Amino acid sequence: MKPVLDIHERPKLAKWIILSMQHLFAMFGATILVPVLTGLSPSVALVSSGLGTIAYLITTRGKIPAYVGSSFAFISPLISAMTFGGPGAVMLGTFSAGIVYGLTSLLIMAFGVNWLLKLLPPIVVGPVIMVIGLGLASTAIEMAMNYDASTGEYVDTALHFTIALITLTVTIVSSVFFKGFLRLIPVLIGLVTGYVISIFAGLVDLTPVQQAPWFHIPDFAIPYITVDPVYSLAIIGIMAPIALVTMAEHIGDQMVLSKITGRNLLKTPGLHRSLLGDGIASVIASFVGGPPNTTYGENIGVLAITKVFSVFVIGGAAVFAVVFGFSGKIEALIASIPGSVMGGVSILLFGIIASSGLRLIVENRLDMSENRNLVIASTILVIGIGGAFIEITEDLVIPSMALATFIGMILHGVLPNKTIGYGNGQLFESVEDDQNNG
Repeated sequence: MKPVLDIHERPKLAKWIILSMQHLFAMFGATILVPVLTGLSPSVALVSSGLGTIAYLITTRGKIPAYVGSSFAFISPLISAMTFGGPGAVMLGTFSAGIVYGLTSLLIMAFGVNWLLKLLPPIVVGPVIMVIGLGLASTAIEMAMNYDASTGEYVDTALHFTIALITLTVTIVSSVFFKGFLRLIPVLIGLVTGYVISIFAGLVDLTPVQQAPWFHIPDFAIPYITVDPVYSLAIIGIMAPIALVTMAEHIGDQMVLSKITGRNLLKTPGLHRSLLGDGIASVIASFVGGPPNTTYGENIGVLAITKVFSVFVIGGAAVFAVVFGFSGKIEALIASIPGSVMGGVSILLFGIIASSGLRLIVENRLDMSENRNLVIASTILVIGIGGAFIEITEDLVIPSMALATFIGMILHGVLPNKTIGYGNGQLFESVEDDQNNG
């Protein structure tokens, strides 16, 4: 694929701004949705994603044109952390996720990547990803149908669910039928459409947006200055396993990015640097009160369509994200989005997460008629979705997501015929090819 702008080429200023704004729009919907759903500040999430992306570009020596931002995989753990101890608990959880990324990158640098793939084979990762998506299903429906947690009742369900369905429909149409760049921003298109309809339906109060200043300081959660961290093994137990699972997706993203750019990014600058970049981005997020960060597939799609691989363009998008984070009007605008609009988009997004786990199983051609695979997948799904947990002490609880992951790893480790759990070995072969060639 011949690039319009290669990785180290810098566009002229006017073109630079336009190209960077494209990447900002591609990631905007997902980046603001995660903090809105988890009770964090969207402005802080924008700032942390921008700073995290700049750190990622530096860590990877400016050789990987990838944007990092809030990961949907962490939504459920973040909600649990907020319930457990508020922003201080989220701070610890996000920091622990970053440390897991960092430690894993060091191990990969020392021993290669196959040990990670054997620890988390497709038969474990696929069902766990399905659990992440399906576990959020009730959250999406409650938002779409305007559930009032204080009364335990649904309010004006017909109106809110209608708006949610319209938002969902527009998002689906954008994703399936639109072409070019518009196909890469279905979440943003769906949110804007649902928001406009909500204004006409009288569900949006624009007064706070009008009164908000153009510039404001986001509500940063800075350790020991504005928020005291909540130290708990339970929080680490909630977040750390999800960091391991998202690494499998990260490897897939890097393989796709390598094919698009025509470079062996898993070899140079290396998977260990890419994972370390995610880790540093998440650690930065933890120091300002943002959610864990990981590379975005949406922005990889922008690279494929525009053939603009310039890291300067990605860096420009990161700067714009930081600037937007300091806008009071943008924060007020995001805060005014009705829950039914968010719910409509979430129905699709959470379903896609679950389907991504299924796709991983299909792509690796796992034989689900084999009892071994059937047992592992079934156990993970029921434990994860069912909400099982183990309370070791008052401060140490292994939640369902982590428990499902651990039990899946144990079952894979002790049951005979491990190769059945790898399917056709596609993931191993792809990584080995990228590491040995180029």
